[in-house]
Amino acid sequence: MGSAKKRVNFRAIALLVAGMTIGVSLAMGVGVFANKAPLQGLSLNDLRSFTDVFSRVKNDYVTEVPDKKLIENAIRGMLSGLDPHSSYLNKEEFSELQAGTSGQFGGLGIEVGMENGFVKVIAPIDDTPAQRAGIQAGDLIIRLDDTPVKGMTLSDAVKRMRGKPGTDITLTIVREGVDKPLKITITRSVVKVRSVKSKMYDKGYGYIRITQFQAKTGEALTAELRKLVKQAGGKLKGLVLDLRNNPGGVLSASVTVSDAFLEKGLIVFTKGRVRDSRLRFSATEGDLINGAPMVVLVNGGSASASEIVAGALQDHRRAIIMGEKTFGKGSVQTILPARGGTAVKLTTARYFTPSGRSIQVKGIVPDVVVENLQVSHRRKPSLKQIKEKDLSHHLENNTISSKQKKKPKSGKAKSLAETDFQLSEALNLLKGLHIARYGSPTHNTKLAKGKDAPATAEKAEKK
Repeated sequence: MGSAKKRVNFRAIALLVAGMTIGVSLAMGVGVFANKAPLQGLSLNDLRSFTDVFSRVKNDYVTEVPDKKLIENAIRGMLSGLDPHSSYLNKEEFSELQAGTSGQFGGLGIEVGMENGFVKVIAPIDDTPAQRAGIQAGDLIIRLDDTPVKGMTLSDAVKRMRGKPGTDITLTIVREGVDKPLKITITRSVVKVRSVKSKMYDKGYGYIRITQFQAKTGEALTAELRKLVKQAGGKLKGLVLDLRNNPGGVLSASVTVSDAFLEKGLIVFTKGRVRDSRLRFSATEGDLINGAPMVVLVNGGSASASEIVAGALQDHRRAIIMGEKTFGKGSVQTILPARGGTAVKLTTARYFTPSGRSIQVKGIVPDVVVENLQVSHRRKPSLKQIKEKDLSHHLENNTISSKQKKKPKSGKAKSLAETDFQLSEALNLLKGLHIARYGSPTHNTKLAKGKDAPATAEKAEKK
């Protein structure tokens, strides 16, 4: 059950399953453009069309453009026309992408993609300027300061959002349900991402939050789980795994996280045209929380690697998935290094859950759908409701000890249901599962049987 049992051996190729800026994996070597497959259906006239356009732009464009830039733009156009996640990375962009997996990078702290020419927020990252400013999953960014986003590439937009720490940028966003565009000013900073956080709710009910899947997320998860188990006295009553607004990350981390809770079986498999893109990952022996009940929280900002974990635990019936339908990114991107320190991020495969489900576009549908509602207290009735204890000469309950008498509440702190309704419901479900299995923790008395019942009642009266 220890960490020695939870090692996963991965092949040389590591597959990237996140969107822009988060996660990097290297595959193949320099010289990626030496295509092994012969060109099919490409005539000499097709090649002439490209050279004709290249020549027209070089000679007739209003300003002179370096040949290198024209070629780079042609490559970008070829890749961006494939799907929203394939792209060309120049030397600077490739370096920034590699830095994204280290857990520290500069910027605003949002995972983004492209939709209809605008930048779409997949999810804000926890404890970053974007989250603190109120950016939400699903927001469409239409302006960066005074510059319209329409017509920009995703790389250009990300480059504009990044900048010197301490400087401001104003995002104009369109949000579903809001009539007018919103303007939100955010101060850039160095974003340090702690991918795993934990907390103990009540006694024995653990909570793990994974903000994104980085290279060392699996190790961090193991450490936090051991801490929770120790706090619970050696065994957890239940665990909430929070993957809400988690945009994804490296595939190996999602496999390690899934493996931490599974004893055996397939976790995820991928299918693509190239042999190296057809992979299968299976669990190793050992469940780090010894089969304790689990609830996994997801929402529309849960994408890619988050969906791998949710899908694997759902298919194996290891956890109850609760919340809202996930983002639906079921494609695999591989980083292919090229000459001069550049790279190509190319969609090379689709991933599938253990039961063979493709999550692409469809996403993960929760077992229990719970919207993120805002809960408030009901107004107190004008007339106090009368109970037995309010009646004159009511009988006292002599079995109630002084320890069981309720103490008056101090302060007006908000309940968990008011601050995080979905998490509150997840904990309630875990408590229900625990009670169904072991009985109520507040009512441990054994049921009286036969002739023992009157003696038990009599003994209670004497007390």
